[in-house]
This record gives sequence, structure tokens and C-alpha cells, in this order.
Amino acid sequence: MQLKNYIPILDWLPNYKKGWLKGDIGAGLTVGVMLIPQGMAYASIAGLPAVYGLYASIIPIIIYAIFGTSRQLAVGPVAMVSLLTATAIGSFEGLSTSEYITYAILLAFLVGVIQFLLGVFRLGFLVNFLSHPVVSGFTSAAALIIGLSQLKHLLGIDMERSHHINEILMDAFNKIDEINWIAFIIGMIGILIIIGVKRINKSLPSQLFAVIFGIVVVSLFNLGEGVNSVKIIKDIPDTLPKFQIPLLNLDIIQLLIPMALTIALVSFMESIAVAKAIQVKHRDYKVIPNQELIALGLANVLGSFFQSYPTTGGFSRTAVNDQAGAKSGLASIFSALLIVITLLFLTPLFYNLPKAILASVIMVAVFGLIDYKEVIHLWKSNRTDFSLLIITFFATLILGIEKGIALGVILSLAMVIYKTTKPHVAVLAKIPGTHFYRNIERFEEDVQPKEDVLIVRFDAQLYFANTTFFKDKLEELVLEKGEKLKLIIIDGESMNNLDSSGVHTLIEVIDNYNLKGIEIAFSGVKGPVRDAMDKGGVTKKMSFNNFFMSIQEAIDCYDSMCNDKPLEKKFKKYIQQSNK
Repeated sequence: MQLKNYIPILDWLPNYKKGWLKGDIGAGLTVGVMLIPQGMAYASIAGLPAVYGLYASIIPIIIYAIFGTSRQLAVGPVAMVSLLTATAIGSFEGLSTSEYITYAILLAFLVGVIQFLLGVFRLGFLVNFLSHPVVSGFTSAAALIIGLSQLKHLLGIDMERSHHINEILMDAFNKIDEINWIAFIIGMIGILIIIGVKRINKSLPSQLFAVIFGIVVVSLFNLGEGVNSVKIIKDIPDTLPKFQIPLLNLDIIQLLIPMALTIALVSFMESIAVAKAIQVKHRDYKVIPNQELIALGLANVLGSFFQSYPTTGGFSRTAVNDQAGAKSGLASIFSALLIVITLLFLTPLFYNLPKAILASVIMVAVFGLIDYKEVIHLWKSNRTDFSLLIITFFATLILGIEKGIALGVILSLAMVIYKTTKPHVAVLAKIPGTHFYRNIERFEEDVQPKEDVLIVRFDAQLYFANTTFFKDKLEELVLEKGEKLKLIIIDGESMNNLDSSGVHTLIEVIDNYNLKGIEIAFSGVKGPVRDAMDKGGVTKKMSFNNFFMSIQEAIDCYDSMCNDKPLEKKFKKYIQQSNK
């Protein structure tokens, strides 16, 4: 396989067009400007000093630009992963600031290793176990928790760190008389600026305008000092992240692994969702999920060596990157360069940045993740998925982030298992004047069932978990038909797989109904299923005449009593060909 399949930059960089440069520079600078306030804000969500948001915006971005398949995806700190980071590290009590930072960097390393291994072993499909309703419920609840966790900065009061919404609200209510109204007003104006600028033009760096406003107001009126002073960022180190090997403590790793796995899957799902959504607009490349896992994994692993906490592709910055004209990963490299310049020369400008402004940036970003439209849609279209969403939502709010998503995944798996153990079963009959057979329940007035023939379509694989249901359902339908029944046709068009338990069940069904004088026939059976029947001995129990290309052929054979020799030869040839 060619090297460019593993390192996509070797594909697009040699074919780079001069016309792309303007768009890449513009998009890179625009996203970089957005990333400065967002990075600092999201670092505060993770419980880290603001500068670590900037550190996480350099190496991971560059690494993804080299190994990622999306040319517009903007990698870096995001709200969801920052909250999950705070949840993971927050479970350790009594940590000093330096220990907290060390654990967050180790977490990035673990997340990266997991993602890289998932990509190498082509296990990207595991993210499918996080169903959309579960993710929507979890994301909406997490957004509420993230947003409300910023009340302490918006209101200018001291509150205990918590990831439980009831504790946050009670703490805020008990300290309502301690509100710093100056900080509150600054934060609210920041929210209005961000929302207002976005409505004018989504590609404008609205968060930066809010940041400039906050810095100017605090600087002009000297609000960072005094009795009613506003809390500000103060000193941000003006140095680049240093190379440092993460602390590989086995005891700590064992404690962090469960949350690292959660972050690895959730962050990949967020990233691949936005990458695929943007890729639809571009036909010059293809997003490859397993390569994306490798790219994100390397971004986190190598980023952890340069003091980065877990990162992934973000929705808002990716959308802006695309709107601003990004054509390749070079746009992300320009964004990273702007962060480098900021760290080296511009950090003093952020000394008077009020924390209330960072709170406003976070609140606007995360509250946009609350998907109330999906709730309404599922209520109207699918009550089961609606229930999954609501349960996950309230479980996350009440039990916490980690337990909420774990419960959602368990419920999703339970629902998959339940649906496969009791799949849809249709009884078919012919539409007069055609060769089409349809579900009697849906086409009751348009079909003509035969009294002596039962046509059953089993809409699932037949395996150990649903064989009992298959036999019971078939017996129920046979009893409904009564004593006139002479033939059962099992339509296999919807049956994709057959395990050894399914084979034994079919043999049992054939023996049972043959003793009662009822013939069994199969139609439309797929190749892999026919192979399993042949190897398991099902075909030895039956004549070649019992397998048909279509239901109509089975009916024709039954009506003629299979006495037509050419017809028998035809079916025998069909079976022989299908077994090759």
C-alpha cells in the first residue's frame, strides 16, 4: 500500500494549488483568532490554567494536518472533552495544581494510545455503539453542566467544583447575595456581543470581540483591583510548551483508563461527525474513519509530550474553517503558527481578560449543543429512541457525566439485543395480477392469501438469541392457519446470517412439520446463509425442489406438485451454482 494512504499530507501537498493559499491563510488566521479565547476558556473547563488551552492548540493541530484525512477539520480543545477531562481528574482528591496538570497530560497520552490502537486494528465501528439518541441526550445534559459550572465566573462568586447540576444550582442560590454585579454585567454584555456578531456574520471571530471588550473595560476602569474587583486571568506564561515525557504511573493509569476510553470514543465520534458533514461539500478527498482514529491518536500522544491535554475536532471552528475558505491542512498549520506567535509575544495583552468573559464564551458555545429539536423529532417519530435520549439526559444530570454516558451505552446495547431477539416477522400474500408478495397486515385489502400455504419473512439473522422466538412465532402462525395448511415458505431475503443454533432450529422445524404432513420450502436465501445450511446439513433434509429463487417459483412448483422434470433440473442447477 502507498505511503500516502498512511500519511495523507503526502497526497495533497504535492498537488497543492496556488489558488488555495489565500483561502488557507485567511481560514487559518480566522480559526487561530477564535482558538485563542476558546482555548483558554476550555482549559478552565478542564480545571487547568488558561495557557494549557493554548498549548493544546499547537502540536495536536500540526500532527492532525499531517495524518488526518479531512482537510477542513479544526482540531484542538473542545468543551465536551474538556469537561470529561475535568470529570476524570476531579475524581482524585487533594491534588496540587502541578499534579492535576500531570494527570491531565497523562490522560491525553492514554486517549491517544487508545485511539491509535483502535485505528490500527480497524475498530472504528465501536463508536457505533454510541447511538444518536444517547449522544444527543448526553451532549445536551453535559452542555447544561458545562454552562452552569461557569456561573461562578459569570456571577463573580466562589463555588465548589461539581459535575452535578443540583449541587451547582443550590450553591449558586445560597450565595446569591454575594454576586459581583460588575462581573455579571461584563459577562452578559460578552454574551450579547458573541450572539450579535454571529447573527451578522458567522465567520467573524465573535469571541475575540468579546475578549477585546472585556480587556478594554477592565483596563480603562482598573476593575482588576479593589474591594469589588473583577477576577482576571493575570499572567500567562510567554513560553512555548516544553518537551516532557508524560508520567507513566501504572496505578494512576489503571484509574484513568475507563475515562480515557470514554473520551477516546466520544471525541472520535464528535470529530468524525463534523468531518463527514463538511466532506459532503468537497469531492476532492474522502474521510476515512480508521485513519482519522490514527491521526487523532497521534495528535493526542505527541501532544502529551508537549504539555497538551486531550483534544479532538471541534464543530464551531471546523464550520468557520470551511466557511473562511480552507482548502487543505495548511490552514490548520497557519492556526497553530498564530498560537505560537501569541504565546511568544502577545500574552501580556491578555492580563486584564476578565474570567466573566471566558464564562460567556463557554456558555454560548455549549448551550448551542442543547438539541431540543431532536427531542421533538423523536417524540413524533420514535418513542423508543425518545426514551433513550431522556433517560440518558437525566442520568447524566443526576448521576454525573461518566455514569450518564455509561448507562446510555448499556441501554443502547440492551435495545439492540432486544430487537434482534424479537425481530419483525411478516406473513406475506400475493397482490393479484402480479408476482409481488406483501405483508398481509399492511396490504390486507390488496392481497390474496392461500388457505393451504403460509409464507413467512423473518427480518433478521437467525442465531442463538432468537431461535426460540422463531419457533414460537412459526408455531403460532401455523395454528392460526389450521388443518388446511400444507406448505410453509420461509422467505430468506431479509435473513443475513445463520449460526449453528439457527441450523439446528431449521432442522428441528423441518422434521417437526414434515411429521405433520406440512412441507417446508425456502425462497430468496442469500449465499452465506445457503452455505451455512449446506454445511450444517439442512439441505440433506430436503429435496432440491425446496429451494427457490423467488416466492412465486415456490408457489408455481407447489401448484404443479413439482412433477415437471425440466423444472426440477432447473432448481438443481440453481443450487449447484449457488454453492460454488
